[in-house]
Amino acid sequence: MFMRRLSGLAVSLMVFYLLLLIPDPDPVLPAGTNQTPFAWNRDAYWASLETQFKDARAVGCDSLAGGIDSALLKAIRLIDEISAERRAPDDPKFGLLETNLLQLAPMIGACSKRLPDFARLFNRVRVAVKNQSKHWDMNSVEARQTTYRLIYGGRAALEELMLQAPDKAWPPIVDGGDEPSQTPSVEILGVALHSGDILVSRGGAPTSALIARGNDFPGNFSHVALVHADEKSRGLSVIEAHIERGVVVSSLADYLADKKLRVMALRLRADLPLLLSDPQLPHKVASWALQEAKSRHIPYDFEMNYHDHAKQFCSEVASAAYERVGIRLWMGISHLSSRGITTWLSAFGAKFFETQEPSDLEYDPQLSVVAEWRDPGVLFQDHADNAVIDVMLEGADAGEQLGYPRLMLPFARLAKGYSLAMNVFGRAGLIPEGMSATAAVRHKAFSRRHAAIKARLLVLADGFKRRNGYAAPYWELVKLARKAKNETKS
Repeated sequence: MFMRRLSGLAVSLMVFYLLLLIPDPDPVLPAGTNQTPFAWNRDAYWASLETQFKDARAVGCDSLAGGIDSALLKAIRLIDEISAERRAPDDPKFGLLETNLLQLAPMIGACSKRLPDFARLFNRVRVAVKNQSKHWDMNSVEARQTTYRLIYGGRAALEELMLQAPDKAWPPIVDGGDEPSQTPSVEILGVALHSGDILVSRGGAPTSALIARGNDFPGNFSHVALVHADEKSRGLSVIEAHIERGVVVSSLADYLADKKLRVMALRLRADLPLLLSDPQLPHKVASWALQEAKSRHIPYDFEMNYHDHAKQFCSEVASAAYERVGIRLWMGISHLSSRGITTWLSAFGAKFFETQEPSDLEYDPQLSVVAEWRDPGVLFQDHADNAVIDVMLEGADAGEQLGYPRLMLPFARLAKGYSLAMNVFGRAGLIPEGMSATAAVRHKAFSRRHAAIKARLLVLADGFKRRNGYAAPYWELVKLARKAKNETKS
């Protein structure tokens, strides 16, 4: 009798397991946004810059001084010319400025003591471009490409130089500019953060790199948060959306403890008409968002629908708060058009691909960059993560799917059931609210694949540095990541 019952139980468990093993229907393949993703298509030019860098290293810093001074002066004069009058985004002077900036970079790379000069020059370039973009249609192709080429491209050049320099040659904080604000503030890491400021950052998880790079204009950032400074206690709170918990209020310590590879502070321009009428408006917006986060549960929005605020993803925390007072952030809306990224993100639950990507907020002309923090110890890790994702997305565009171990699906579904019960009591479960069990196992498999490629990439990058005497620039990292991917095929 006992054996019969035991056998019946085993059969029941097996049937239950087999039922849980039935896969979900594949998500409907999205159409994308019918845009053309940006592509540099300048591999030969990057190679020529690397050759110039090698030649400059052979010449030496002292011999480069005159050339560096001349190139800096030429670029500054061009910035002054650009700033002297309104210019359309397709004005040829912007292209000339880009060329001057990139031609200067190899010399600075060979003379790291001049790195602060390049950092200041890049900041002037960014300010000039953002000032001009106040008058542009930020959804036009010309405006998007000009701001991206000069702001993203300028930062990319600066970071390549940082990675060639000794750590002490560059500070972890790079000032962006002193945008005035009358809202309460708290000084953090040498920078006064004001209530209503926006923090964009980059996390250390593979999905953070996917969010940053999976864009028609691949970027550096994956997360957005809103700052609230208390005028009485001088305490600082960060309102943000977490995949695991939805919208939460974090202390600055908790915000920074959640691994950050970089952080940038953005502030609304003081000359915006609404701020001229009410300078305390950003503080009122942050106070409202703080109260909303404390008074009700706002689930995380995996669909990335910034029009419906019942659920919110990270960008939406800032945009929904400012929207209610008439300020529409992301004047240039984000598009995700390639078949690879839309297919992969839809497998994680995304449904909207005309949305608000964290990286694109930097280009909004309503905002000024106040400061940017980079940790010298992790900047290369950031670049390695990017290179791996770029190569994985090449495969996605070629039809590679986000697979997962099917035999783990029943266990994930049990974990999802437990998580749903935890959610009822207001607690986070093993699988985030709004994420399916299938998406969870896909995510784990994706993370393991990324980790395997990255581990091999770091070995190859170390070999490159030993052979050549300098860190692999990004275009070389991508080549090495392709090799690492081929060598770690699962």
